[in-house]
Amino acid sequence: MPSLPVLLLGLLPASVCAHSFIWSVYVNGEDQGSFKGIRVPAYNGGFGKGGYNNSPVKNLTHIDMRCNVMGDIPAPDTIKVSPGDNLTFEWHHNKRNNSDDVIDKSHRGPSLVYISPDPPTDDSFVKLWHEGLYETSEFPLPGKWSTTDNIAKNTGNMNVRIPAGLKAGYYLIRAEMIALHEGEVSLLDNPIRGAQFYPNCVQIEVVGDGDVELPKGVGFPGAYQFGEPGIVHNVYCSTQSWASTATECPRTYPIPGPTVWSGAWPETTSVSRGPRVGHLGHAPWSTWIVSSVVTSVAYTDQEDMTTLGTSTYEATWSSTYQTPAPGTKRW
Repeated sequence: MPSLPVLLLGLLPASVCAHSFIWSVYVNGEDQGSFKGIRVPAYNGGFGKGGYNNSPVKNLTHIDMRCNVMGDIPAPDTIKVSPGDNLTFEWHHNKRNNSDDVIDKSHRGPSLVYISPDPPTDDSFVKLWHEGLYETSEFPLPGKWSTTDNIAKNTGNMNVRIPAGLKAGYYLIRAEMIALHEGEVSLLDNPIRGAQFYPNCVQIEVVGDGDVELPKGVGFPGAYQFGEPGIVHNVYCSTQSWASTATECPRTYPIPGPTVWSGAWPETTSVSRGPRVGHLGHAPWSTWIVSSVVTSVAYTDQEDMTTLGTSTYEATWSSTYQTPAPGTKRW
């Protein structure tokens, strides 16, 4: 694992393009603080070259499907919760405010939440919640999709509850949005298209005297397969009138992955959120990763930079729990 320097705050532009990822977590409506407990995906483009945090993962066989790029590196803190607590994940695109678009309006698709012991294994992710095409309409009105018509229109809120009686311990919550705007064909058949996956992991510690253990689940990678109906889907069949005459144009949608665990709450309702805590803008960056090459730089101002070094990154998931190191940065 490469040694990465701390971000140089305040030296870079405040406006950063970013695909949607979790900016904060609320527990029973109380904000835990910007980026706390969140394994924020690595930035994937150099300064002045464009790029994103949480640029989509598309290869279903890659370890980045688990918790995104550099998802094996622990965040410096963990969120403490109890069984029954309501968690609200606040997703955003560019800014942590109510005017942010959360995710591009073209990125229609399902939203999903899994839970796994930390560290995860090849069959440890259990589904707690999902939502896909949740309302169909007659022509000319489009259908409604979870990512754009629920999460985005509710200022990025995605809600899930900690299972009743869950045994104390460390867990990862894997929340995900899938964009199907290029998903009418498999990535294997057209490498410049295919469904786009936006997974994000949150570190939690469950406390209390619960005795419920998670059942066997699925693995990431492995839970989704190229070519299955929930991964290859013409989203325009439900949103565009021109698709209504297309052959083999599906108007229903099977959400990928396993069924929701019977131990999950049957309903997850939203709760009122308290005030936001922490930075509302995107963190500037001095380290990025492209094609497994990590580049770290130091800036003297917004124009001049000195490259500190490059290294090759390869994810190394530990088989034992790794205590987060307070005060460290993942990038």
